[in-house]
Amino acid sequence: MSLAVVRKPLRADAARNVDKIITAARQCFREYGPEVPLQTIAATAGVGPATLFRNFADKEELVLAALNRQLRLTVDPVIDDALATIDATAGLLRVLEALMAAASADANLLGAVAGRRELLTGITGSLMESISVLLVRGQGQGSLRADISMTDMFRLLAMLIGVVDTMEPGSDAWRRPLALIEDAIRTSRPARPLPAHVPVPPSPLAETQPG
Repeated sequence: MSLAVVRKPLRADAARNVDKIITAARQCFREYGPEVPLQTIAATAGVGPATLFRNFADKEELVLAALNRQLRLTVDPVIDDALATIDATAGLLRVLEALMAAASADANLLGAVAGRRELLTGITGSLMESISVLLVRGQGQGSLRADISMTDMFRLLAMLIGVVDTMEPGSDAWRRPLALIEDAIRTSRPARPLPAHVPVPPSPLAETQPG
């Protein structure tokens, strides 16, 4: 399990410093991108580099802590509501919407662990457990395909998270791919048009190529 999840109880002042560092990290990653130096984050948080490194061994640990906090704040309440909802498929889709909205909002945090997304396993364990419960319920209710496994769901979720790399941070371009996933996992396709198409933004590398 990730160190971003398992942490010893902190004194009140130390807990405040951790909160300030995580808040500053989200701000700095949004403003400066995935390569923002830890020193910039420490300065934004109003703490010294030694305080930052006393709480977070490296950038990856800080990124995971920031992502973990956002999942707990924004996605966990949706999970609780989904598990209490009679329509399991509707609940599952609301969870996926909340997850993608959080991923889009913190796209640069995800970018900081690009290529090492396996690190996210430690902060998504409870999410996957809840998705498993909703999947089984939806299949039992006849609204989700009976031949879908949790391995399928894990890979579909990984594909959805990968969509964040193809869109502007904060964009809702993920809604169209999510609708396509919904079409694929339901026993019957919803009678609704797909969300609007959002073009893939040009990459910096493409922009620098000679014409």
